[in-house]
Amino acid sequence: MEKVYNPKSYESKLYAEWMKKGYFKAVIDKNKTPFTIVMPPPNITGQLHIGHALDNTLQDIIIRFKRMQGFCALWLPGTDHASIATELKVAEQLKKEGKDKADVSREYFLERAWQWKERYGNRIKDQLKQLGSSCDWSREAFTMDENLSRAVKDSFVKYYNAGLIYRGRRIINRCPSCKTALSDAEIEYAETPSFLWHIKYPLTDGNGFITVATTRPETMLGDTAVAVNPEDDRYKDLIGKSITLPLNGRKIPVVADSYVEKDFGSGAVKITPAHDPNDFEVGLRHNLEVLTVIGEDGFMTEEAGEGYRGLDRFECRKKIVSDLTDLGLLEKAEPYTHNVGTCYRCGTVVEPLVSRQWFLKMKPLAAPAIQFVKNGKIEFIPKKYEKTYLNWMENIRDWCVSRQLIWGHRIPAYYCGACGHTAVEYDAPSKCPVCGSFDLKQDEDVLDTWFSSALWPFSTLGYPGKTADLDYFYPTNVLVTAYDIIPFWVARMIFSGLYFMKDVPFSEVLIHGLVRDAEGRKMSKSLGNGVDPIELIDKYGADALRFSLSINIAPGSDTRFMTEKIENARNFMNKLWNASRFVIMNSENAEIPKMFTFRLNDADKWILNKLNKVIRLTTKALSKYDAGLAAAKLYEFVWSDFCDWYIELSKPALYSEDAKKRGESLSVLNFVLAEILKLLHPFTPFITEEIYLSLLDKNVKTSESLMISEFPTVIKKAAAARNNFDNIIDIIKGARNIRSEMNVAPSKKITLYIISEKEKFINKNIVFIKKLCNAGEVIFVPDKESVKERTAAAVFGFGEALIPIDGLIDIEKEIARLASEIETAQKEIERGEKMLNNPRYVEKAPRELVEKEREKLNANLEVKKKLKERIDYLRNNG
Repeated sequence: MEKVYNPKSYESKLYAEWMKKGYFKAVIDKNKTPFTIVMPPPNITGQLHIGHALDNTLQDIIIRFKRMQGFCALWLPGTDHASIATELKVAEQLKKEGKDKADVSREYFLERAWQWKERYGNRIKDQLKQLGSSCDWSREAFTMDENLSRAVKDSFVKYYNAGLIYRGRRIINRCPSCKTALSDAEIEYAETPSFLWHIKYPLTDGNGFITVATTRPETMLGDTAVAVNPEDDRYKDLIGKSITLPLNGRKIPVVADSYVEKDFGSGAVKITPAHDPNDFEVGLRHNLEVLTVIGEDGFMTEEAGEGYRGLDRFECRKKIVSDLTDLGLLEKAEPYTHNVGTCYRCGTVVEPLVSRQWFLKMKPLAAPAIQFVKNGKIEFIPKKYEKTYLNWMENIRDWCVSRQLIWGHRIPAYYCGACGHTAVEYDAPSKCPVCGSFDLKQDEDVLDTWFSSALWPFSTLGYPGKTADLDYFYPTNVLVTAYDIIPFWVARMIFSGLYFMKDVPFSEVLIHGLVRDAEGRKMSKSLGNGVDPIELIDKYGADALRFSLSINIAPGSDTRFMTEKIENARNFMNKLWNASRFVIMNSENAEIPKMFTFRLNDADKWILNKLNKVIRLTTKALSKYDAGLAAAKLYEFVWSDFCDWYIELSKPALYSEDAKKRGESLSVLNFVLAEILKLLHPFTPFITEEIYLSLLDKNVKTSESLMISEFPTVIKKAAAARNNFDNIIDIIKGARNIRSEMNVAPSKKITLYIISEKEKFINKNIVFIKKLCNAGEVIFVPDKESVKERTAAAVFGFGEALIPIDGLIDIEKEIARLASEIETAQKEIERGEKMLNNPRYVEKAPRELVEKEREKLNANLEVKKKLKERIDYLRNNG
């Protein structure tokens, strides 16, 4: 091993070796239980950001854990073609060359898009490899590769033949900048300060006005009615009358519709069927004209009329407000903050427009998808995100699946120019099936990117074919994703899996939060607060980044990225590296017996007991996908119990002349270190593998790689190794604390008096106390009165340790220290009493936990009593 921890020297080398030996490849084995994760496919336009790093680290931790547990573990990777994002990138590229997307042929644009994919599409894949992702790259998928394209066409045709897909004129969300329709899930809402304009609409008969309020006065040019509630007495006499629309003089009716809330505003609502989804439904009920006054490009149309046509929609808004003011028809404009829908890709304010598009009927698909989640067939972790899912699904509208783009899966619909028939076929028909005409033209639109992503858990395994992979690995086990794409993706995969595969796509959905900056803000280009994971890997190593992202995170909760966290993780890697070097260097040329072939001392039993405990906790936490808790427990065990304590406890044997003792101590050190490397491997695969390959004790190096090692299970031979060694640790800690507070030089030996009924046990472990306390003499006494010198005390479980303080200690300082310890003990006493005085806890908690709490309470009461006695002693003898 190199002297200094330097991840650059081995990370890429190890990954290449893992790939070469095929460790990531899942080979179907009927004797093994499959465990499958499909990677949320990153866009080919993207590069690894810190959210990707968290998402893929969590997946890799789970898949490595399951692989080591003996499952046939498949982590299936892939990328998404990202219609809008990729099209924008290619259009930008063409623009730099002086070409406009509108001026090139479809074929040429697609050729350039594929070139772009080949050039940049592998970037994020290479970055995922740097992170250590143990995906089965032999099964890598792309949403536009041959089989996935086949799956998309097959599912579209099946939906259509079942009457679930239709083409019609409905209100859709249109992005004027991206020039395409968007689904409801692709709209991001931003709170925007604006105004609520109150406009007077004159009654045609000249008998007054009806006042309506709107945040979008430009749409009034397309109004075809004013609606009131039929139960509203104020307007009963006006229903059926007409209004003269300001600015263009068009006459529109007053209609009665229960959609209108009579207690909201004036109780009268302007109805613009072409530019508002609710108004569109009102228009259908009352057979109102649909006038499109804002075009697909965001500019006013011919229908807008003289003085407004050709204006940008927001310029038109200003002009209308000005014109209404001049006419005295603007009653008031009050400041108003409301949610404005924007395109999730470019941030442009979207425009609701009536358009002919392809839609997927959602109600019949949503019903079983809702039921399966409610019945517990799919579990959200944490459970609170089930509400997010159900709220979306229970209020879902038909999904607009067509997009006015070039890059993507082209809709398999063919229009006959002779008779107008629409043929939806898997293979392009050679002639019209109705009239026989050869005049057929395929629909120009492509499908929403999320249409192909919805099929991801089964299309990647071979659907629509009947493959061995699909039969063995589907349904998958857990989906790991962030909460922000539950409507986009999670919901759609669930109903797609149920419809096409007749089974859930996964049984669990592990939701993680977003990675925010140190101040809790969302990372974004505009704030300039993003961090590049690859730069962090270059500086700190992949393991430090992975560990910093995983430790102490809670499922579903956002986490904050702070430089201190990754520096702490790097320090942990250093600690592990140096401890491992110590073990390996001492193992050179040593005769190391096989573990459990010799008698263990109490320190050995103590570390093995601690090891068993952390194995249980880690396995339990990872089985529940709680990587944050597992990482925290491992950190505590490795840093404190193993490095800070057991390595120090092993030194008397290691530095003795007794070769047998030395070999036995090295056996335990190597055994525990090997188990640590296996436990940490899912979190920090590179450093653990590098150390494992350097181990010299062949007894613990049971396989050629950690990749094919078994995850640790409780060591039965050490299960009964519980003892009172924690009391020895407490004696050492207490003595060290007193030395530290008194600024006693490390080289200066102290005398230690011990009052305890466990003299035999303490004597058995006296070597550790002398070595780690630097005590020249340890003397047992029946009570503190037997010690004539003034002393400082360290209280432990079954006794007290006294250190003579004459010339070493400030009495008042010692009393203050003891008082502080009493405060700590009192807090623990109050906590314990509160729990044990709670009948619900005592009745419902496991009996062993309640008993442990009672033991803790009694121990703390005893500690407090001894500390008080110690203070009294110092005050009376100081």
